[in-house]
Amino acid sequence: MSTGLSERLTNRIGIRPTRRVVAPEVRRRRRVQLVWALLVLNVMTFFPGSPHLLPIPGMVGKLIAQASLVGALMLVLTVNRPVRVRPSVYIFLLVVLASEALLASVRAEFLFGALFRAGRLFTFAMVLWLLTPWWVRRDLLLVRTHLIVLWFILGSVVIGLLVAPGVAMTEERLNGILWPIPPTQVGHYAAVAAGLTIVLWLSGLLRRSVALVSVVVAIPVLLLTHTRTALIAMLAGVLIAGLSLFTARTRARRFLAIGVGVFTIGALTLGSVVATWLARGQDSEEVTALTGRRAVWDSILATPRSTFEQLFGFGLSNKSFNGLPIDSNWLGTYYDVGLVGVAITIMLVLFVLTAAWFRPQGPHRALALFLVAYCVVASFTESGLSEASPYLLELTLAASLVYNLNTREGAR
Repeated sequence: MSTGLSERLTNRIGIRPTRRVVAPEVRRRRRVQLVWALLVLNVMTFFPGSPHLLPIPGMVGKLIAQASLVGALMLVLTVNRPVRVRPSVYIFLLVVLASEALLASVRAEFLFGALFRAGRLFTFAMVLWLLTPWWVRRDLLLVRTHLIVLWFILGSVVIGLLVAPGVAMTEERLNGILWPIPPTQVGHYAAVAAGLTIVLWLSGLLRRSVALVSVVVAIPVLLLTHTRTALIAMLAGVLIAGLSLFTARTRARRFLAIGVGVFTIGALTLGSVVATWLARGQDSEEVTALTGRRAVWDSILATPRSTFEQLFGFGLSNKSFNGLPIDSNWLGTYYDVGLVGVAITIMLVLFVLTAAWFRPQGPHRALALFLVAYCVVASFTESGLSEASPYLLELTLAASLVYNLNTREGAR
């Protein structure tokens, strides 16, 4: 009786208690999305040497990027209160990797920089751990948030291209010039955005109109960056994700059939154009040498090491060797954190891949397989799985998609 009376009184005075319940949940979800967006901003390294329009001093740009991680940590503590985390083998391995990086960095030649990077990786892992309560949401909150953030990044790149095409197309490769983003990173964001869009559409979780606009923007941006690694990794990821949906979705079967047909016709009619695009103005010797990467890799392998350095590396660096980029996740990891770090990184990838393989067929499995396949293919000529980077963030996204359903309680 008292419950019914209170409900009648509530209705008479015009109070709607359901809004009081929904509003905090909406605010909490938006703060979680903002935390993820700050993590993306943190891994968007500010390159003051790259062409850019806005007069942002290099020190200010780097401070914005690095401070976003502190902001993400403070914000996630306000939304995850009291602190509640989920057990995760993936996060455990990531924390072990960060701890090993901290141990190796104590003996680094450039001590301050190495310890700063190790501390950043540890903080990055802590923020990801505090986000684990939202790993199991049925609405794919983190995946959708990541895709929205990528759309904003690509939008800024397109705006820069329209405003100053000569600056944006430096050396005939598309750069981000509102926020200085090199072509390889622009290509990475475009490839992941296109791949996630396609897999979500194949799974029936994204409207055709939205998917079409996203792909129509992302693919040309990717092609204008002339980033071969991102293109190949995206195609491999979409193929594997599509095959995982092959028996469950008619749309996936049609897409793969059309894709095979288009690829075959394109290879026969546009083979020379594709070869020219892939060559990127380089001769056969430069292509074989992977644009100078092989010389750097050989030098890393030939560097004398003590037993400690062979096992634990020289400490976290900026992924360069003698002033040249390493551009290989595995050799960069070996140089920074040694064979132990390489083993932990392999376990991270294998854990997510194995969990995705045994996951029931559906969108979660397909999205996870796309992200893992993309990271694995890109890891041979890009670095990032052993440091705070877009690749590690996306591998974590894949881990959230294959979290054990038997332990899920549902994020409220």
